[in-house]
Amino acid sequence: MSRLQEQYRKEVVPALMKQFGYTSVMQVPRLTKIVVNMGVGEAVGDKKILEFASKELGTITGQKPVITRAKKAIANYKIREGYPVGTMVTLRSRHMYEFLDRLVNVALPRVRDFRGVSPRGFDGRGNFNLGVKEQIIFPEIEYDKIDALRGMNITFATTAKTDAEAKALLQAFRFPFRG
Repeated sequence: MSRLQEQYRKEVVPALMKQFGYTSVMQVPRLTKIVVNMGVGEAVGDKKILEFASKELGTITGQKPVITRAKKAIANYKIREGYPVGTMVTLRSRHMYEFLDRLVNVALPRVRDFRGVSPRGFDGRGNFNLGVKEQIIFPEIEYDKIDALRGMNITFATTAKTDAEAKALLQAFRFPFRG
């Protein structure tokens, strides 16, 4: 069991039960999955870019990424239906908690001029989206071996019904929200 998973069971669940007045442990919101998505639109011209992005995402998450394909043809961007346009990884259970631990304690403090994560990334249903501009904030990536700086979108899916519950859950994991 990872460190954050143990912390969730021993500290976070009782704290959230007290804060929101839950009567059962099963009512307490929990993380269901973390989806890390890296859009690589430049891959239309060069297939090696997609391979580099996929390799970097696999190094960051510890899982082999899935290549996502275009659903529609967009003439202005020279994209046809079915072209590979990105990579994606879905993390669950132990891998999810280990990734969250590395993100909060190692990667986010390495962001330049970091003042905290904006709390405006909630979607109204208890899920949170975070955009990262550079993949080099993760210590697994060696700066000398990358071909280009790429951003990624990280989605935290929870069982929370409201944004307040989801924010309380992420704050219990010491997620650095602004303000």
